Amino acid sequence: MVREGYYFGLPPVLIGLFLLGARSPLPQAAGGLLLFLGLFTFYFFRDPERFIPDSPGAVVSPADGRVVVVKDEPNQGRPGKRISIFLAIWNVHVNRAPAAGTISRLDYKPGKFMAAWAESASSENEQNIFVQSTEYGEIVYKQIAGWVARRVVSWKKQGDSVARGERIGLVRFGSRVDLWLPGEAEVLVNVGSHVKGGSSVLARFSETSHVRKGAPDKS
Repeated sequence: MVREGYYFGLPPVLIGLFLLGARSPLPQAAGGLLLFLGLFTFYFFRDPERFIPDSPGAVVSPADGRVVVVKDEPNQGRPGKRISIFLAIWNVHVNRAPAAGTISRLDYKPGKFMAAWAESASSENEQNIFVQSTEYGEIVYKQIAGWVARRVVSWKKQGDSVARGERIGLVRFGSRVDLWLPGEAEVLVNVGSHVKGGSSVLARFSETSHVRKGAPDKS
């Protein structure tokens, strides 16, 4: 469990246990509800270990959840593909790096808190935007807040190197994660696919997709 779980979960658990010791039914009922909420919070902030695939060119899921968008989408004039994942409240909310590389830019964008499954959430909701250089070119992924999730938390900063599947942050209580890949990537999932952060392979680059060593990334 990540440390935020203790911060949010311990107070209702302790208060709930105290109220359960009362003699009247109303405080006991409130105590039971608080205890349930606290234990659910512990469950929500769980952080399980994952098997990270080591096959060359694999791009793993940055989040647990259900794929809601797979589409061709240019990014600053470059052809590419976007995969969007909706995280329900029961999913693991720790996010992971889709590939190995260096975070070349990390931007926070304030915005709205519309339902995370809405298409417009990708552009209008509050979000952290990671731009990462990899051996296959530049990729972009976003932690997007939703109607319930009001906070996106990055554990990394600009200039950090990350491994494939490494933990990079957290979104709280229901949200969305978008991943943009260069057009050379072969997408292996469809709308409706259920994926796990760090272990599910979303796409794959071929060996010929490598950025030539020493040359600028023009993907």
